[in-house]
Amino acid sequence: MSINFETATFKDFENISDYDIAQRANYFYEFLDHMKSKGHMNYRLKNTSGTNATLNINIANQNNEYVSFVSSDYLGFTQHPKVKQAAIEGIEKYGTGTGASPLIGGYFDYHSDIEKKIAGFFGRNEEEVVLFTTGYAANSATLQILMQKEDIAILDMGVHASVHEGCAFTNKKTFPHNNLEALEHILKVCENTYRTKLVIVDGVYSQEGDTSRASEIYALVKKYNAYMMVDDAHGVGVMGKTGRGALEDDHLLDKVDFITGTSSKTFGNLGGYVIANKKIASFLKFQSRQHIFSVTPPPSSFGILKAIDLIDEEPFWKDRLWDNINYFKKGLNDLGLDTGITCSAIIPVKIGDQNKMWDIGRILLEEGVYTNPIMYPAVARKDARIRMTVTARHKREHLDKTLNVFDDINKKLHIAKK
Repeated sequence: MSINFETATFKDFENISDYDIAQRANYFYEFLDHMKSKGHMNYRLKNTSGTNATLNINIANQNNEYVSFVSSDYLGFTQHPKVKQAAIEGIEKYGTGTGASPLIGGYFDYHSDIEKKIAGFFGRNEEEVVLFTTGYAANSATLQILMQKEDIAILDMGVHASVHEGCAFTNKKTFPHNNLEALEHILKVCENTYRTKLVIVDGVYSQEGDTSRASEIYALVKKYNAYMMVDDAHGVGVMGKTGRGALEDDHLLDKVDFITGTSSKTFGNLGGYVIANKKIASFLKFQSRQHIFSVTPPPSSFGILKAIDLIDEEPFWKDRLWDNINYFKKGLNDLGLDTGITCSAIIPVKIGDQNKMWDIGRILLEEGVYTNPIMYPAVARKDARIRMTVTARHKREHLDKTLNVFDDINKKLHIAKK
């Protein structure tokens, strides 16, 4: 089999007919060498400084500073002195790890404190929170144990890969992004066919940066006696009047059946969580394999407690973030660049042409701007883009530098769509 390296994506090498493990790996290695030769390897670059508006990156044994748009540390709390101090205090008291899963001795009082803090943040009861080691596991593990062959998961096409993995053991249907007519059609067809019907959407979508039509979807879900899960990993701290996420202003925080999220973004740490009613939460604590067979989050998770407090104590971080979002997005749009339908801190510049996308990613890096070129299967083949995340730590000089580089790129490659 021959794969055209000029148009290939990582997905093309996932399962090549008649190629065993070693053959697939060897062929993929050739593709990586090809990407390196073209200057298109904007992936797995070695950072030598902490997550911030700028990153020191070692490329070809040269260490330089780059404006960074690759982090989801939206409020910059990984670098907040109070968050770092809280993490240090946790390590000093408990050490560096937990040594066991929660079921057999790895459940500590600070885990209970985190459960209480997350519950309080969302206006829920502490018994309704389940902690996982990562946000990915929170989605995957929950769905794997709750959704079986008698059930069906109904997914917006834009949901995260962890959701798709979690639905490996159940029936699955997808509907076009935010298309309520298609969703209702599926709900009607499935109404009396499956034991459990679970509709899964994001609060903020990780590629488009837009939100779900949560209120309308919730109404449909209840009309057809289904359940609703919302992954709001990218909404918490960014969206909502007080930063409670994409569900806050729709008054759905206490209504949707499941809320999942992560501590690796706004909370500036590591871990994931699921919020459900206390009986389902208890079921997950004793049945979810990734929960009962994985060690619990480490003592440095003490930082999560402080980060959650800071969302209320220092709301100016959210204000700074939105000042940056609005300024940067306007600057890109004024250049005629297509930022799609984003209404969050995730800002894509849509290119369409994959080869042109690679070249833009290379030029940005050469000019000191680190971004993520995104291709299939994360987005449709015709929808390649440069994906950027804005944070509260960005300064006007960082945004202006990036806008100037995009202006130069547009003059050379003519990427403006307006």
